[in-house]
Amino acid sequence: YSDTYFDAPGETLAARERELRVRTIAGPSGTRHLLTFKDRPVDEATQSKPEVEIAVSDPTAAAAILAGLGYPPGLSFTKQCVNYQVTRWGRQFLASLVTVPEIGGTYLEVETQAREDDVEPALSAIRSLLADLGVGENEWTTDTYTGAVRGARAA
Repeated sequence: YSDTYFDAPGETLAARERELRVRTIAGPSGTRHLLTFKDRPVDEATQSKPEVEIAVSDPTAAAAILAGLGYPPGLSFTKQCVNYQVTRWGRQFLASLVTVPEIGGTYLEVETQAREDDVEPALSAIRSLLADLGVGENEWTTDTYTGAVRGARAA
C-alpha cells in the first residue's frame, strides 16, 4: 500500500481526528486506487474510525482535486499488508498483518463493516475474534500509523 494523506494548512482534519487519504494498492491481481475519508473514532479503546471510500482511476487527478479544495498532500508512506478474509458469527472480517518499514514491528488489524446502529456489536465481534486469535487487550495499541510515522521522522 502506498498512502498519501491530505490536510489543510495547520492540519485541521488531523486536529479533529479525521483523515483524507489516497491509497494505491499493488498486488498480484493488479493495482487499484482508493480515496478514503476517515471520521472521528467511535471507540476510544480501539480508535476504530468509520471510513467511506471510493475507487479512483487516476490518483494524480484525485490529489490535484484535493489540493485545489485546500487539502494539499502532506504525509506519505508505504505499508506492506497480507490480508485474510475471515467469516465468523455471520460477519465478514478483514484481518491484515501490517508492517510499516519506518516504524518496525508487525501489526494485526481487524475490520468489519458496520452500520451506525451496529457499531457496538461489530466492536464486540472484533474483540472476540482477537481473543480467539490469542491477542489480548494488553497488546492493543491506540497509536495510528500516521502518528507513528510522524514520530519516527521527528526523532
